[in-house]
Amino acid sequence: MLQNAVVIGSGVMGRGIAYVCAVGGFDVQLVDVKEAQLENAKKEIDSIFSKAVSRGKLSQENASAAQERLSYTVHLTAAASGADIVIEAVPENIEIKRAVFEELDHSAPEHCVLATNTSTMSPTEIGSFTKRPQKVIAMHFFNPVHRMPLVEIVRGHETDDETVELAKEAAVKMGKETVTVNEFPGFVTSRISAMIGNEAFYMLQEGVGTPEDIDKAIKLGLNFPMGPFELGDLVGLDTRLNNLNYLHKTLGEKYRPAPLLVKYVKAGRLGRKSGKGVYDYTTEGSGVKK
Repeated sequence: MLQNAVVIGSGVMGRGIAYVCAVGGFDVQLVDVKEAQLENAKKEIDSIFSKAVSRGKLSQENASAAQERLSYTVHLTAAASGADIVIEAVPENIEIKRAVFEELDHSAPEHCVLATNTSTMSPTEIGSFTKRPQKVIAMHFFNPVHRMPLVEIVRGHETDDETVELAKEAAVKMGKETVTVNEFPGFVTSRISAMIGNEAFYMLQEGVGTPEDIDKAIKLGLNFPMGPFELGDLVGLDTRLNNLNYLHKTLGEKYRPAPLLVKYVKAGRLGRKSGKGVYDYTTEGSGVKK
């Protein structure tokens, strides 16, 4: 029975995963190397709880109970030692993930499911950092985690059937729908999303339209809930670039990052988290052109 969950990384994705774990009834520890980052995460998660109560999504009683099940720590080894499932949500850097999974292999119980929230990287490769690759799987959540209904379950080459079923069980407990796919770079959703977002940057670079008009065309013409620039700014343009670099390396030329996207990231225009991306969030409603 899955009861004790550990989420590693308290950025946008980690805090969202910790929230849905707690609401789903897990006892959750959110782990980060920085106390300040955990404090920021707690403020954001408390805000999500407050909004859920005010909108009638959660009762105050259930919200309070979920908050009681959620704790924050910088001590990964101690947290992992009692875990039934660990979900890693650190940056998309293979060396960071290697360090995390090597530590988990040392400290997590043998029965523990070791999941990565990667959107593009290989769970097979990540599993190779452990002596139990059969227990390693990708659980790809979507941003914002508390609103997006899907978790993409991606099995690595060595992942066993029991781990797949436990990952599904965990996702359902969090109130999510699942799809199960075989590993291939970018899985299903990231391959499509990265290509659309990258093509939008090429169009902006070529002067096809403004960010607002390109986003509006995609939303109203293709019935997407968000335009590619809105989504890129939400996810983080640095994250989008990292994903494209990986897909370019593994799947070829069609994923070469648009030069304008590279320029934005070099300029520190990363999206909502930095205050500016394609759009300017320091001035209400202001769109920034190329």
